[in-house]
Amino acid sequence: MSACVPTRTDDPSRKTKSNKTKSNKSRVSLTSRFQRPHSPPSPDGGDGGRRRFRIAGADFSASISVFLIALPLSLGIALATGAPLQAGLVAAAVGGIVAGRLGGPPLQVSGPAAGLTVVTADLIQRYGWRTTCAITVVAGLAQLGLAALRVARSALAVSPAIVHGMLAGIGVTIALAQLHIVLGGTPQSSAVDNVRALPAQLADLHTAALSASVLTVAVLLLWPRIPGRAGRIVRTVPAALAAVAGATVFAVLAGLSLPRVDLPSWSSHALPELPQGPALGILAAVLTITLVGSVESLLSAVAVDKLVAGRKEPDVHIPRAHLDRELAGQGAANVVSGALGGLPVTGVAVRSAANVSAGGVSRNATMLHGLWIAVAALLLVPVLDLIPLASLAALVMVVGIQMVSITHLRSVRRNREMLVYAATLASVVATGVLEGVVIGIGVAVAVALHRLTRTRIIADEQEGVHRVRARGQLTFLAVPRLSRILGQVPQGADCVVELDGSFMDHAAYEALHDWQASHVGQGGTVEFTGRAGGRISEPASETHGCCRPWTPWRNHHCDDRPPRADTHQLASGLRSFQRNTAPLVRDELARLAREGQRPSQLFLTCADSRLVTSMITASGPGDLFTVRNVGNLVPLPGAESSDDSVAAAIEYAVDVLAVDSITICGHSGCGAMQALLNAPPGGAQTPLRRWLRHGLPSMERMKSRHRSWARISGRLPTDAVEQLCLTNVVQQLEHLRAHEAVARRLAEGTLELHGMYFHVGEAQAYLLASSDEHEIDAVFDRVAPAPSALVKSRA
Repeated sequence: MSACVPTRTDDPSRKTKSNKTKSNKSRVSLTSRFQRPHSPPSPDGGDGGRRRFRIAGADFSASISVFLIALPLSLGIALATGAPLQAGLVAAAVGGIVAGRLGGPPLQVSGPAAGLTVVTADLIQRYGWRTTCAITVVAGLAQLGLAALRVARSALAVSPAIVHGMLAGIGVTIALAQLHIVLGGTPQSSAVDNVRALPAQLADLHTAALSASVLTVAVLLLWPRIPGRAGRIVRTVPAALAAVAGATVFAVLAGLSLPRVDLPSWSSHALPELPQGPALGILAAVLTITLVGSVESLLSAVAVDKLVAGRKEPDVHIPRAHLDRELAGQGAANVVSGALGGLPVTGVAVRSAANVSAGGVSRNATMLHGLWIAVAALLLVPVLDLIPLASLAALVMVVGIQMVSITHLRSVRRNREMLVYAATLASVVATGVLEGVVIGIGVAVAVALHRLTRTRIIADEQEGVHRVRARGQLTFLAVPRLSRILGQVPQGADCVVELDGSFMDHAAYEALHDWQASHVGQGGTVEFTGRAGGRISEPASETHGCCRPWTPWRNHHCDDRPPRADTHQLASGLRSFQRNTAPLVRDELARLAREGQRPSQLFLTCADSRLVTSMITASGPGDLFTVRNVGNLVPLPGAESSDDSVAAAIEYAVDVLAVDSITICGHSGCGAMQALLNAPPGGAQTPLRRWLRHGLPSMERMKSRHRSWARISGRLPTDAVEQLCLTNVVQQLEHLRAHEAVARRLAEGTLELHGMYFHVGEAQAYLLASSDEHEIDAVFDRVAPAPSALVKSRA
């Protein structure tokens, strides 16, 4: 059994007495501490085998918020597909309960989605409602099969431009169809027919339906923009519910005569029947629902992970989505929904985002929302029957328009995928979802092949050195141009070949190798570089293969070639900076030069050369006020010392620069901590030993029987050096609080302290769970591979 330490929780009621009354025998020596066995924590976070079902208040309130959004949307999507309106409620309830319990992301909400509206409407029109339910069941079984094959991640290989184009095309199709109901008419069978019939529909407006629709759209758009305190209060009610409720009250009070929701008795609810129709058509329908529903659910799961990672309140650990489990959960939900006469189920990004923003902390929020839908479907039928169909159509029309996302458009344009996006959108609108996706994939492949063959090769001469620059991928298609340009280099000349691309096939490799051998044989020289100017390995077999573009960072030297007299490592690095980096940062540095430095954080760390602060914190110029010393030590105020530089830096950062936080960062394999452990008593007082005296309190803290040991969540420190490195961070934070400027800012509540440990060999950062001096435990939690909130760039 592997040893591990349960993760510390902020709830003091969960701290056991064993944490406070540890036996002194457990601290006899370092060796006995590291060999002490621990039981692994319960996977459910509970206490052993005892499991109690408890619903957090945050889950209860979040479920109400999601329910109020899902109820009108479920009815609207059912209306848009032409299915019985009860089918939307069945799908919402099943999606919440079944997919919520079995799915991958705990906070993802599933139910009837706009992304499948066009597909489902086409199936209902072609095969009938009961056959469509059977197709939904078979599609769910197909999703279960795909989950068993563990292919969920493969769905994410589809270009985002195709997915966004597909959703936008579906949104346009939905909006065109619902626009006819908004105007008081009936939608046609296809988007093209809806466009053709629009002039006639505009000439024959239904005033009652149009007024209810306009009111719905107005409330939807204006509700989130109500200013002031009143706006904060009313926004507790979702805009979708407010819009439909407002239109319903208006229609009832005004006595408008227009079609309304008609929920028949559940005793007459239609259930599936065996599929009837051509086998190939049924198979294509199953494939379409399976693929579209799976891709939409998996993309929504990834989006939910990002939303949860960026959420600050409540600060609760939510596991990342297990995509194969998500596929299985959606499959089970579709089987149950289809069997009960419901619409196809997928993960829904809008309702999931509402769940996250409302503060949901577990699956209970999603499952409770499904329960509320089921209760409403059984008990609120008289109220639901008052809702005008035109209001639901207006709601779904707005949802369809919002599926053409401006954010997606900007992302697609930034990545030069507009052609793929536009082709997919137009194809989905003109032909259908499955055909449109196939066409989009074909266009994406054609664009990729075009880019693969698009290689720019130019040559020029500077100060007697001939330069050949190859931009793009070097494949066999570029070999004729490459050979022609290389052939223009004079015999015996010095030549630099700059390769700016991520791929070179065997034909291009051989062409470069043969030319290099011929050119060098005629008395010339050849040097291969990347775009950054760093020398890379030549493609000849006799050349050194140890050099790579990152070798200057690795402090690497080639021993087979003497350096040039005018070149050394510093000058080479400076030249590379001036050529490649300076043009990119010049504007930002000019701004900082004008405005002065305004860092957000004082970062105090070790002088170890392996600790690159800007790299591990993803920071840029002006972000960090950095202080480095041997052992990341903070001398106590008034301590006997001949060096006040650390205290001066702290005072300057806190009082003059007014930083928001201070971080003390230790690291693995610290030579200063090793020296403290191995230092013999007495001996000559060298400058290093005099400085390391400020680390002696850390040694005393680690050996003390009255203090808990600093540790990493999930495991014990590997050895005494790592234990001292962790303890030293905690101790230096106490030294930091003793400084007058820091204590004052902490009392004012305008300064935060952070402890950090960086494991060099694992390239893994750990943050101290709490820097409160009154905390009993000092646990360093692993930082997940997501954007860190520790440093926010001002660039």
